[in-house]
Amino acid sequence: MPAWAYYLQKYNANDRSVMMNKHDHTSRDRRGYAGVVNVEVTRLPGIGVRKDFPVKGGRRRIGVIDHKDGTIYLIVSKADNPEATDQIPLSASEAAALANLLGAPQLIAQLRDEHREFDGVNTRQLLILDDSPYAGRPLGDTEMRSRTRCSIVAIMRGGAVIPSPGPDFMFAAGDLLVVVGTAEGLEAAAKILTDG
Repeated sequence: MPAWAYYLQKYNANDRSVMMNKHDHTSRDRRGYAGVVNVEVTRLPGIGVRKDFPVKGGRRRIGVIDHKDGTIYLIVSKADNPEATDQIPLSASEAAALANLLGAPQLIAQLRDEHREFDGVNTRQLLILDDSPYAGRPLGDTEMRSRTRCSIVAIMRGGAVIPSPGPDFMFAAGDLLVVVGTAEGLEAAAKILTDG
């Protein structure tokens, strides 16, 4: 199991709140320093679970509320009052897309580093939107490689990386595709995923 998957849980006296220390050896800030993120998990009786953490500087918090009915709210605290929050309701596909957007930069940076020495090879992120003609269809239906000479090397779904998807892989709205190819091929790939 990778280092980032380990969580140390400490329960407080009333067992309503859980502090989770997440040490992510692969996550680095802009200066290259690895960090520790303390995620506070609070049970909200009759509502669901709130999971949040302080952002840099400690004056604001960001997180989610997972409601018992399945709805998810992105929450951001007010700068002057960390207990008061703005809440943004997210559909399942919006939550998955947001998770993908937040997780994709590390994967993209790694792929760019690996392809840096090859002139003309680019890496791009392409999102499967709700209205994409390929949402709910297999990757093979795109004929991406033969039409654009680009390769879909990974897919981010719900924050998880699916490497080297095969032609039978079923796309879902909110999937973030990591595509490698020429600049022209990547433009054609984006058009295919939006227009068919």
